[in-house]
Amino acid sequence: MTSPQLARRSLQTRLALAYAAGIYAAGVFVLILVDVPLVGIHAAKPVDGPSPGVITGTGSGIGLPQLLMGSAVALVILIPVALALGWYVAGRFLHPLRAITATARVISAGNLHRRLDLGEPMDELTELGHTLDDLFARLQASFDAQRHFVANASHELRTPLAGLRTLLEVALADPDADAGSLRAACEEALALGGHQERLVEALLALATSERGVTRWDTLDLAHVVGGVLASRRHLAAEAGVDLAEHLTPAVTAGDPRLIESLVANLIDNAVRHNHAGGHVKVTAETSGEEVVLTVANSGPVIPGDQLQRLFQPFQKLAPDRNGRGDGYGLGLAIVNAVAEAHHATLTAGARPEGGLAVTVRFASAAHQAQLVTRRRTYSTGP
Repeated sequence: MTSPQLARRSLQTRLALAYAAGIYAAGVFVLILVDVPLVGIHAAKPVDGPSPGVITGTGSGIGLPQLLMGSAVALVILIPVALALGWYVAGRFLHPLRAITATARVISAGNLHRRLDLGEPMDELTELGHTLDDLFARLQASFDAQRHFVANASHELRTPLAGLRTLLEVALADPDADAGSLRAACEEALALGGHQERLVEALLALATSERGVTRWDTLDLAHVVGGVLASRRHLAAEAGVDLAEHLTPAVTAGDPRLIESLVANLIDNAVRHNHAGGHVKVTAETSGEEVVLTVANSGPVIPGDQLQRLFQPFQKLAPDRNGRGDGYGLGLAIVNAVAEAHHATLTAGARPEGGLAVTVRFASAAHQAQLVTRRRTYSTGP
């Protein structure tokens, strides 16, 4: 006998005993209500004979011993009856729960497309079924996204590896290769290795962002943005892109490393997908109970129906459209993952004159602390 069967039968046994105890207690209560008045009548015998107007019979009636004996027999017979009724009621109560468990076991075995699909009546078990269906839908979407991500990551990593292998094979197969050609091959191999290293770092950043936030530190978003802008100005100058900023104190809470990654990827994306003489404007400010970060840049016109695709891993609107080929299609995916991990609101809009405007709304530090406390309370329960 497996442990799930033991647990299931143990639950039915406990429910049956509880129901049987209730039924038996009700039976005892009824017998007490009936027997106590009868015992009182037998105990109240008239002293001078029957009162006037009282009709007396000639039957023997039921004596007190017979009454007590009958009650004891009824209580004994009530025990198996109560147990049988309790077992039946417990079985009827657990039947839909067993059906949910069996279906959930089939789904967990690999059939994530199946659902419980509980209909009427609407009760607690039906609500549980709907909750499980929602959970299975999220798991299916997560697994599908994971398989899609692994396939894309394998493809992206295989391409530079194949190029590196080809480069080395050609260099080694050339019998007339001199030190200059071998040095050139090594330099190109190093460049390909650097590309792979940056790609792996981007993949690790995406995986870390999707894992969620494990620390909530108070930080000034304006200070984080200022530091990132200072480290990106030379790259923007080389690309001929002007960086403008409007930063005011914007205190929020979260993982400083993840938020810095979000800001860096937004600014890198804005500079990379731009044109010479273009501009990038970064704004960080506090608005009510929110801290708002906006990054707007010039660039090619983006179709509105392609915006959501840009926030998926390895999705590019136009590969190598900036002529440098240094993008991996992961920057905005990392931004989206970090925003979701911090429960921030991410919106993006295509600018009519070309380019993209992305806005991320974090909760302020005080409001974020309240939200974190509520989530922890909800997760741990009372």
